[in-house]
Amino acid sequence: MEKTKAKISIQHIENATVVTFTEPRILEQSEIEALADSIIPLIEQTEEINLVIDFGKVQFCSSAVLGLLIRISKKVYQKNGSLGLCCISPTILEIF
Repeated sequence: MEKTKAKISIQHIENATVVTFTEPRILEQSEIEALADSIIPLIEQTEEINLVIDFGKVQFCSSAVLGLLIRISKKVYQKNGSLGLCCISPTILEIF
């Protein structure tokens, strides 16, 4: 079975790493696992990462994304970093 590739873009802006979700829907478990497989190693290889996750293009996501955000948050804080979320639509906020 072929693994799903995460649909994200990564930019380094000043002292922050910005991960932008590029798909309007994040619903399938395979998509969430692909996001974890892309983002967690990025955190692990960077000391004191300042990570920003941009939800600007996301219109719908499953509640399982919240679990991923908790995992990401724990990893970031273990590395003495910071985590920010931006451009979250009101529809997405209802899930959280």
